[in-house]
Amino acid sequence: MDGDGYLEWMRSEGRIVIVGASLAGLRAAETLREEGFTGSLTLIGDEPHEPYDRPPLSKQVLLGTASADRTLLPRRWAIDATWRLGVAATGLDMAAKRVRLADGDEVGYDRLLIATGVHARPWPHETEADLDGVFVLRTRDDAARLQRRLTSARRVLVIGAGFTGSEIASACRERGLPVTVVERAAAPLVGALGGVVGQVAAELQREHGVDLRCGLMVTGLEGDSAGRLRCAHLSDGTTVEADVALVSLGATRNTAWLAGSGLGAGPRGIACDAGCRAFDVRGIVTDDVFVAGDVARSPHALFGYQFLSLEHWGNAVAQAEVAAHNMISSSSERRPHLWVPAFWSSQFGVSIKSVGVPSLGEEILIAQGALAERRFTGVYGYQGRVIAAVTFDQTKWLEFYQRLIEGAAPFPPAFPMVDHRAEGLRPVPADFPDPSLPTHGPSVTLSGYSPTDRRVAFTPGRA
Repeated sequence: MDGDGYLEWMRSEGRIVIVGASLAGLRAAETLREEGFTGSLTLIGDEPHEPYDRPPLSKQVLLGTASADRTLLPRRWAIDATWRLGVAATGLDMAAKRVRLADGDEVGYDRLLIATGVHARPWPHETEADLDGVFVLRTRDDAARLQRRLTSARRVLVIGAGFTGSEIASACRERGLPVTVVERAAAPLVGALGGVVGQVAAELQREHGVDLRCGLMVTGLEGDSAGRLRCAHLSDGTTVEADVALVSLGATRNTAWLAGSGLGAGPRGIACDAGCRAFDVRGIVTDDVFVAGDVARSPHALFGYQFLSLEHWGNAVAQAEVAAHNMISSSSERRPHLWVPAFWSSQFGVSIKSVGVPSLGEEILIAQGALAERRFTGVYGYQGRVIAAVTFDQTKWLEFYQRLIEGAAPFPPAFPMVDHRAEGLRPVPADFPDPSLPTHGPSVTLSGYSPTDRRVAFTPGRA
């Protein structure tokens, strides 16, 4: 069967298996059907629930304004699929093209999409992690359990002040709960946005009554005789009493099940090319295994062809759509994944949004507004070009700076700006922590070789 004949057979009679039944998996399945795939489609997910939306879990669900079981993702397209929910994938045989499941079953495929995402990194001491009152937040069930416990909590400890930890602290304060946040870095959000913006986030938390303790680590969690959390011990020798602790130490990519499979998979994710085709352990691209969402590591033309792992809602959707399209398209019709990273968070009454990759930035310029007013736009520069922007309650500027990022515009921007205050007259160091030291909550992970400054102009909508 020639290439065209195989593709026609694949689109009409082929078997596509998607491992990961969350946002990326669902959107990929919908795209396959929307683009004319009529063959067999199977979705495998380790959770028993149909695909649901995760952002509300740390916001509306914890506030009690939405229930965890009312967060199902809307369906854009009828997908006519076989659902294997509540059973995890445990192995992959690439030679036989089969996925092994935890219940002993195996599912064959002609093309496979891996969209297994990430899981919350647990508290490292197992006995302490098992104390009654210690939580992580990633799944719908996590959110439901934590929300119930907050109704009777006396004091909450949040370990890690990344985006998730900060959002949880915000929800707790809105509920009137005393909250202590412990962060090993110098300020909240520094891994994602740098120290200049992190100091603003720190002031914001303290103004809203958070007992924020930076530059410290939790060295141990202690329970009472009944196994209930009683307090936490910190690296400065102090003790914090708490009956609820939320561990927010970042995420781990779900790749352990691929050990020995021959795929290029590891703790940083699964390496793939710009068309979402997975690499094997020899660095050779496959043509029947694709990757999308948080678990993927893919090169991005706008950022020096760095391999990026993006824990972004929008990236999961865009990459899933590209992967699905390429799975059933000829080589000449395939397209690269060139979505510009974008992220948003709502905490302590402020809307924080970013575009690009701030953590790649060397300097930051406050282009609009003022840090002291908690209403500003910060623009990040890398090797003389605009690489990212972040806004606090100034969303209207993001589209403008996205165009500058896409066009590899020079940094600092060489034109007058509206509402340009004195503090933004010149760039200052963005003050990101040493990348060899762990911090909590960056939403973009950079890995792989970064060639020196490539000037790439990107036009959306063109392959």
